[in-house]
Amino acid sequence: MTSGTGPSTPRNRGVGMLIITAYGIFAVSATARALYQILVHFDDAPVAYSLSAFAALVYVFATLALARTSAAAWRAALVAVLIEMVGVLTVGSWTFLNPTLFPEATVWSHFGQGYGFVPLVLPFLGLYWLWRHRPSRNLPSGVPRTGMGTD
Repeated sequence: MTSGTGPSTPRNRGVGMLIITAYGIFAVSATARALYQILVHFDDAPVAYSLSAFAALVYVFATLALARTSAAAWRAALVAVLIEMVGVLTVGSWTFLNPTLFPEATVWSHFGQGYGFVPLVLPFLGLYWLWRHRPSRNLPSGVPRTGMGTD
């Protein structure tokens, strides 16, 4: 019996489903936030609101890629999560170093402080999960990698 956390579990099952759900929640919330900000208040903080829209696109793309099990989807998810990590670290730092560019908050402002720092933690969890469930070059696409020393 598996716990749903081992490497023999597909990426979109068990703990992976929780990670996908978290990304999905951020995809919906960041998209709604960005749409509202851009449609109603864009002139107040165009840089911040544009970054909110970019974050929303990253979360949507990451959610869709993480939910699929092919090797190509794994690579797409890896790219999306790496972009997210760089975005959170860059925007988070930027909001402290030059706060005048950010009169309004973004999803990634102050490393996701407005979201309980989940945006800071999520890409690291995503990268760890992807690493543990990376496709093997010897297995057909979609077959989970096993035998990584934790079985």
